[in-house]
Amino acid sequence: MMEATTFASASFYLGAGLAIGFGAIGAALGEGYTAGQASIALSQKPESAGEVVKNMLVGQAIAESAAIFALVVAIVLLFSQPEVITPLTAWSAIGAGLAMGLSAIGSGLGSGMPGGAACRGIVRQPGNSGRIQTTMLIGSAVAQTPAIFGMVTAFLLIFLDFSSIPTYPGWGAMLGAGLGTGLAAIGSGVGNGFTAEEAVEGIARNPVSGKDTTRLMLIGMSVGQSTTIYGFLVSLLLIFFGFPESFALSDSLKLLAAGLSSGFGGIGPGIGLGIVAAGAVKWVARNQEATGLLTRTMLVGMAVTESTSIYALIVSLLLIVVF
Repeated sequence: MMEATTFASASFYLGAGLAIGFGAIGAALGEGYTAGQASIALSQKPESAGEVVKNMLVGQAIAESAAIFALVVAIVLLFSQPEVITPLTAWSAIGAGLAMGLSAIGSGLGSGMPGGAACRGIVRQPGNSGRIQTTMLIGSAVAQTPAIFGMVTAFLLIFLDFSSIPTYPGWGAMLGAGLGTGLAAIGSGVGNGFTAEEAVEGIARNPVSGKDTTRLMLIGMSVGQSTTIYGFLVSLLLIFFGFPESFALSDSLKLLAAGLSSGFGGIGPGIGLGIVAAGAVKWVARNQEATGLLTRTMLVGMAVTESTSIYALIVSLLLIVVF
């Protein structure tokens, strides 16, 4: 029991480091992007400094939310005292750190992208700063959603009682659960950032298109979340499905592979979905009469782009349920 306790304590420390270590990456990049675009904007119109700097700070604060989520999970891991200590508790803590830390990368970066566009847009359309900032806030908030999925997964791994689950192959399931959501969320977070940035840019260019642009942005960002949802679904299956005890290494690794499949399989499609939506949102602001055509084309394009993440989901389900 003493060895299990020591292992669990060490793993909670490791999980905390992974959560905030990875979690700080995206937020810093997002905040840096916002500030960099603010400087570019002010070089064109220095007299707008007050409004631009205010917008920059708000955008940076939202981008930092992902890192704050990671900090909360890290603190919980540092100060948690599990009632039941088992080797699986340790693996769950590591999975929690991975789920939160990795998922915060995409959300942190993605949330900063509309902030940068808003700084540029305010210089172009100072009289429309309110609508530009509102669109930025909506886009940045939605881009944080993948990190929330990661935080939910992390809390499940931290607080659920896994005492009845065998360590083998349970350890593979716990790590797979953390990686499934954490990795998949990277793509959605970045992809959402591309979409929200173009929406803010479009409204700054053509304020009259605000309603159509915002609606299409939300549709595109919603569909763009699907790859993270696939990863989250696989994580839930790995946590709750229940597996018989087996000391065969293959049984543990197949569960770990299930998480890796849906996780890595969601990165490219998540970013790709954001690029598709960003293109449609960008041109709606320039040609509102083509809104219907652009919306249909976007949805068809996103359906095809998403297909590879579905392939990864199928493989994950086969690894969990069949093999």
